[in-house]
Amino acid sequence: MKRRGGEDMRRADATTLEYVTSNSQNTRHIILIDPAKQDPNTAANRAMIAVECGSSMVFVGGSTDTPDDVVHATCQAIQEAFELRTFAASQDPESDESQWQIPVVLFPGGAHALSPAADAITFMMLMNSNTRRFLVGEQIRGAPYLEKFGVEALPTGYLVCAPGGRVGEVGEAELIQPDDVELVHTYALTARMFGFRLLYLEAGSGADTQVSPQLIESARSVDNLTLVVGGGIRTPEQAALAAKAGADWIVTGTLTEDAADLQELRQRIGAIVSVLND
Repeated sequence: MKRRGGEDMRRADATTLEYVTSNSQNTRHIILIDPAKQDPNTAANRAMIAVECGSSMVFVGGSTDTPDDVVHATCQAIQEAFELRTFAASQDPESDESQWQIPVVLFPGGAHALSPAADAITFMMLMNSNTRRFLVGEQIRGAPYLEKFGVEALPTGYLVCAPGGRVGEVGEAELIQPDDVELVHTYALTARMFGFRLLYLEAGSGADTQVSPQLIESARSVDNLTLVVGGGIRTPEQAALAAKAGADWIVTGTLTEDAADLQELRQRIGAIVSVLND
């Protein structure tokens, strides 16, 4: 990480992976910012609102065709905004500057959507894809640039669950159905044996249903994996359901994009984070 911190990991030499996989009493929240759906300044403002409400990480990415210059401009704007807020907090004895020292992580649609301004990247294998491109192809294309940029890789197994949405279509995924409990358990075992540290269960951006709690519970039964769950989570009740089933991290994106203004965004994310902290 370029900036270190968070309530669970504040050592100066902490890596992003250590921060993400560190134990936390509560399920933590990630705001997903899609660079294709707002300008960099708006993205930075939304990210700051999320952190003020208690979000613990920012994902940047989502759309499959967003060029790297747009992704980079968004990452850079968010980082600069956080750095300014960190400095301001350092000048106020009643403020906690570590609030702003959270990672900005790439959640890319492919090797075209990278940025040296990011702290890390979810370096993912779409495990239930039928095409080589998303099993290893995009990763091979992107790895030399990530090495050059010095962007930390978070080894991540990625599973697309029904309904899957656009990511399921583009990724040519054999969608995990709500009753595929044993299959998810087997995928989780495979992810751990591959050495992945994170397992991401995805229902798809804008999905009308979230990942089944039974699938989350099945993946949770495999030790030594940090479980990230996203897609279809728009309400505190849905977030609580995923958290209770065993998610370590909850990702929300659509509720950010659909908010009419920053005040509505504050209310929405605040409600999600509040229920996760109960």
